[in-house]
Amino acid sequence: MKRPLLLFLFALAAANTASAQTIDSAFITSFERSNGMKTATFMETLDFYKRLSESFSTIVTGDLGPTDIGYPLRYVLYSSDSNFNKDDIKKEGRIVILINNDIHPGEPDGVDASMMLLRDAATRKIKVPKNVLLAVIPMYNLGGALNRGRSRPNQNGPESYGFRGNSRNLDLNRDFIKCDAGETIGLEDLFTKISPDIFIDNHVSDGADYQHVMTLLATQHDKLGGATGDYMYSTFTPLLYKDMKEKGYDMVPYVNDFDKTPETGWREFYESPRFSSGYAALFHILAYVPETHMLKPYKDRVNATYALMRSIIKQSAEHATEIKKARADDLAALAGKNDFALDWQADTTRCDSILFKGYEAAYKPSEVSGLPRLYYDHSKPFTKKIPFYDHFVPTKTVTAPKAYIIPKTWVSVISQLRNNGVNIHRFNRDTIMTVTAYHIDNYETTPHPYEKHYLHKNVQVTPNKISIRFYQGDYYISANQTAKRYLVETLEPTAPDAFFAWNYFDGILQQKEGYSSYVFEDIAADLLKKHPDLRKLLEEKKKNDPAFAADGNAQLDFVYKRSPYFEQSYLRYPVYRVETPNP
Repeated sequence: MKRPLLLFLFALAAANTASAQTIDSAFITSFERSNGMKTATFMETLDFYKRLSESFSTIVTGDLGPTDIGYPLRYVLYSSDSNFNKDDIKKEGRIVILINNDIHPGEPDGVDASMMLLRDAATRKIKVPKNVLLAVIPMYNLGGALNRGRSRPNQNGPESYGFRGNSRNLDLNRDFIKCDAGETIGLEDLFTKISPDIFIDNHVSDGADYQHVMTLLATQHDKLGGATGDYMYSTFTPLLYKDMKEKGYDMVPYVNDFDKTPETGWREFYESPRFSSGYAALFHILAYVPETHMLKPYKDRVNATYALMRSIIKQSAEHATEIKKARADDLAALAGKNDFALDWQADTTRCDSILFKGYEAAYKPSEVSGLPRLYYDHSKPFTKKIPFYDHFVPTKTVTAPKAYIIPKTWVSVISQLRNNGVNIHRFNRDTIMTVTAYHIDNYETTPHPYEKHYLHKNVQVTPNKISIRFYQGDYYISANQTAKRYLVETLEPTAPDAFFAWNYFDGILQQKEGYSSYVFEDIAADLLKKHPDLRKLLEEKKKNDPAFAADGNAQLDFVYKRSPYFEQSYLRYPVYRVETPNP
């Protein structure tokens, strides 16, 4: 049943009355038919959910707009009582869980696990409580999924699968702020429409060898912050570990950033907003990235993913009130929150202890190079407690303004803000206002492209109070709204994943106007006579900088850049801060 994008229709037709046994036989997945050796193709997945939605009123499907390869991005909703009315869901306090699969199509575990999960829910083989609404992206990276082969030699199955890059060779799990891909536009629109309480982004790990089938990356709790971060860290995530252990899965946190081998301990993964879980944190959403272990059999990995999704559903249903309250408290506190962290680092003075089941690491001569190579000895398993550094501290903060103003010319930025649910107002007439404008003093740019961009980093700015004319149609964006944190981390130019870092404003970085030296010499001399303060600045610079004192062109340029002839738009960041309330 195809439906318009998340209108949350009222109750649908009565559910199909066929028996669960008959339905089960009609919905056997390719994963099950192959005894865990194969993963579903794009067309198999499409057909599976089409038939499922035609058979059960508890399942609806729809489109989220075109992907980069042209096919529409599909979503699937499950509600145990067939009620998809948005107002009812909000009024009843239902937990909305969004599950994303195949962001990296070489890691398809979630595709098959979600097919079985929704089928089993629809046929009542498993119970999804009434207070939970499931939203699932069956396959996110369609271009990568259609490009099937065997791209990961260090992975144990399935027989064939897709590639990491999408049809434009973008890693979609680096795209959540820059938003280059059609897939990302669709998914962020879905985020805005359904406002999930919990987000699951299914993955497969790559790295060290160990005994655990499932590892879990949870949103860094200090970064998530507030009541939501505290609740996730102290209550909800431990419940998931406990529930999975009872199912036979000893989970550990995602194995990341270890110095030599994992038994030395590691730092928790820090997910900036370019990543799915880091993006979700901007909206106070509990986000989890399940990472099954690449060397475990595909069947075991899919079953573990299925088990973890069921654990999250179970615990979220039982603790819906606490989750809703934590998120509501944090969203309500935004109005009074002024200071925001833009970047973080691990606090190496604090750590937790986790029980890690690994294999002893050793070295032996490489048969390729003859040099020592690392291997993990499966004949020597171990279980030991190791340090896990899961506390972070801010390294860069900023005070949010009352509002931001963006000239109407920056249409791509406005498009991104709208797609993320930002409330925007337009000036209805030309207006002169006093605002804070940043001057870009310095920045570094990566020498090689990263995900289609040359990233800016280590940005240094100077704020200046200026009076400027804004024109009818320019955009006034109050910071006092649900998307406040998203606004701060995308519009403050010193943030690591700001729009500035991703080249949205590169036009201001090039000087367009100049001068003929022999003409400007006389003008500069006249300026220095009329402005003693400028003469003083020039003389101080010459005194303190011998190379400058010996360079006539540099001195002329020094005067030019402080003259009324110098273009004001050069290196002036075109997002302006309103520091006091304005009508």
